[in-house]
Amino acid sequence: MEQAQLEAPPDVTHHDVHQVVELIIDNVNQLKDTQGLKAPAQLDSATTLFGGDGFLDSMALVTLVVAVEQAIEEKFGTNVSLADPGAMSQEHSPYRTIGALADYALQRLRAG
Repeated sequence: MEQAQLEAPPDVTHHDVHQVVELIIDNVNQLKDTQGLKAPAQLDSATTLFGGDGFLDSMALVTLVVAVEQAIEEKFGTNVSLADPGAMSQEHSPYRTIGALADYALQRLRAG
């Protein structure tokens, strides 16, 4: 996997980065099962989720973001909001890849 290229915010370990990437992958796999998504068989931090070559439509993206928010709260005991209208318009969307979503989640987690 390519977690090494992810930049962890200060106070966040690479173990945390790996945990969040795995958490996102688990939620993508659940979506594949429940919504019949045509996602790649192998998922890693470089997998494109949304836009361009992504396999999520906007409704599936919203479902994934909500599921990841809930999973982060369960795992880390902290409520984070990943559904930010401004994030969608960023030049480098935090929803583009699994790694970008993990980075964004960790930034929000750290910001508290």
